[in-house]
Amino acid sequence: MMIQQKKINGGYNIMDPVNKNATKEARTLLAYLYEIAGKAIITGQHTQTNPMEEISYLKKVTGKEPKLRGFELLGYSPNINFDDASQACLTEVYENQGTAETALQWAKENDGIVTFTFHWFSPVGGRDKSFYAKHTDFNPDRILIPNTLEEKAFYRDMDVIAEILEMFAKEQIPILWRPFHEADGKWFWWGRNGHSTGRELYKKMYDYYVNEKHLDHLIWVWNSPVKEGYPGDEYVDVISRDVYIKKDEESLEGQSRRSIETDYKKEYEELTQITDAPKVCALAEVDVIPDASMLAQSHIPWAYYMTWSKEFCLTQNYNTIEHTRKMYESDYSVSL
Repeated sequence: MMIQQKKINGGYNIMDPVNKNATKEARTLLAYLYEIAGKAIITGQHTQTNPMEEISYLKKVTGKEPKLRGFELLGYSPNINFDDASQACLTEVYENQGTAETALQWAKENDGIVTFTFHWFSPVGGRDKSFYAKHTDFNPDRILIPNTLEEKAFYRDMDVIAEILEMFAKEQIPILWRPFHEADGKWFWWGRNGHSTGRELYKKMYDYYVNEKHLDHLIWVWNSPVKEGYPGDEYVDVISRDVYIKKDEESLEGQSRRSIETDYKKEYEELTQITDAPKVCALAEVDVIPDASMLAQSHIPWAYYMTWSKEFCLTQNYNTIEHTRKMYESDYSVSL
């Protein structure tokens, strides 16, 4: 599928990064995503622990590893309330410690693609897993008011994460950066007040990271299929969405189900309604791996997908071994 070039933002080519100062490596990666979309799909897997047991599992059942690897930054949140946290929360935080360094080492040793997810514990207040709106009273709209406590805490947290991202900049490693993920939902604090808040937080971060911190190795990934929340073509390199097909089904624990066969065509059509620009499209999180043979027929131009971690990969409740092998053995897929 040919991508038509389009001029935006004062003449910039749509296939160039929105950050005009983007590094050579970031430009090369984004160009690669444009080139591959509709011709093949990049395999991806999220990990959130240093052992990265998901990768070991995939290597065991397919003999291959995903080209794209997702890493989690939740454990680097500056405002984790350790005194009022469940054991599940503490386990998740401790498992996540050191994963940024693991990601850096992996990227230096492999020709793979790094993407980060940040379950951001609320910058002020909160308890337990305070990236969930139900665990914090933090009001994200107050970040948008100059000189508030919330705005100052927002920038404090961004500075901490910027130091992590700078490690990759120094090694000329581009990052698919996906902040404020699932901004269309109300379950995270950044989405609790509606689409406009998530949009403005994203733009505020973009301005700070691009114009103040000069993190020019970032490729900016927006993660919502809702048009009202879209920040605008001048802020977004890749449009993406998360899709969990089985989330509304009865409990899958202990059961083995036949994998659903889909190329996510409907989800693609919904996502591309948020902009007229031919942006790269991605399945940033899925429970069910796309069906390789369907994609090879339909050529729905997903550049990449990323299966979520833990039980979404390590059990057959979402993807059978046969279904997983089908993807990794397909000529249509790109693995490491």
